[in-house]
Amino acid sequence: MPAGFPDFRLGSVLATSFTATLTERRGDAVERIPTPQRLADWLAVSGLAVDSCTPAQLDLARALRESIHAAATAAATQEKLPASAVRIINERSSEGRAAAVLTPAGERRWRIGSVEDALGVIAADAIGILAGERDGRLALCASPTCQAAFFDTSQSRTRRWCDMNTCGNRQKKARFIANQRKKP
Repeated sequence: MPAGFPDFRLGSVLATSFTATLTERRGDAVERIPTPQRLADWLAVSGLAVDSCTPAQLDLARALRESIHAAATAAATQEKLPASAVRIINERSSEGRAAAVLTPAGERRWRIGSVEDALGVIAADAIGILAGERDGRLALCASPTCQAAFFDTSQSRTRRWCDMNTCGNRQKKARFIANQRKKP
């Protein structure tokens, strides 16, 4: 990744990985796609490479990201999905013209012509998750500064952290230090 930018947090679920391009939402927020080029970089590492990205497309992407996060948060807390979030997710899904293609190796790849096409793929992934079409559950990170929405596919469906290597370790370290201070 280019110097000066925070690393991407990539998970196995496209839509929630996309919402993780803004982290520490309840603390000192970390914007991982601050420029159009960074959005293009994220799309490329996510299998949705585009030739270019404009500031207007970055605005569309951020609006989709926040809509997915709002809808996923509502679903995780068993609240009604926000109508404005649903509208934006549906708009991005219907405006994209990406095509799934099969490679000779038997893998699915996306034929993407624009950022809008890539956003359509992300929105469609979010729709599948929010509609309950995938095996798992939406949850919120237990870190009080993070609160990221993530898709829990663990066997017990009791995962607490968006990422064990960041939020989970941070919380375990804080508990360890607090326990060490209590000892005589």
